Amino acid sequence: MFPEIARDDIFRLETERLWLRWPRTADVEAFCLLAGDPEVATSTARIPHPYEPSDAEAFIRAARAENGSGSGLCLALTLKRQPNEAIGVIGLHGSAPRAPAMLGFWLGRPYWGQGLMSEAVGAFVDLAFGLTSIERIVSSVLPSNAASLRVHEAMGFIHTGRGLFPAPARGGEVEVEMLELRRGAIPTTFASRRPRLKST
Repeated sequence: MFPEIARDDIFRLETERLWLRWPRTADVEAFCLLAGDPEVATSTARIPHPYEPSDAEAFIRAARAENGSGSGLCLALTLKRQPNEAIGVIGLHGSAPRAPAMLGFWLGRPYWGQGLMSEAVGAFVDLAFGLTSIERIVSSVLPSNAASLRVHEAMGFIHTGRGLFPAPARGGEVEVEMLELRRGAIPTTFASRRPRLKST
């Protein structure tokens, strides 16, 4: 799905305030602290709580393998002034040819309410449509996660219904809002802010 430029761990995506880069072993402590926050973990389907170093290590290995194969792209969010300190994660995971790709993200609670996730999602989705041939991105959000729903709606995602989603970290399936974004449907306020790529 993703071309060679994104398959090297020196790849970075730049926004106004953020660097998005490959996750690395040095992120384990930050992931445990931030993703281990129950308010973050329980707003997702896949982050277990408690979140142990072994969970972070397994996630990082899987993300790097997926990035290296090009079957998806998972990046750690960092502030430009602190590029070595991860504050969240965003990822797009591929599936069968011509099927939609699945978007997921989380942000550490100290960084909520600053528009950082909207900034990251806007650049990341624009990148995905620019580098790949995917036509649709889908996402599933817990109905109680109002902040995530606002981010999706601002990006132009439309609601396609409610359904059950596998949530191994929550002990089974959970009911989610299902959303979809089609190529060409990104609001101009986001699409005009072209992200900048760094591969060296």
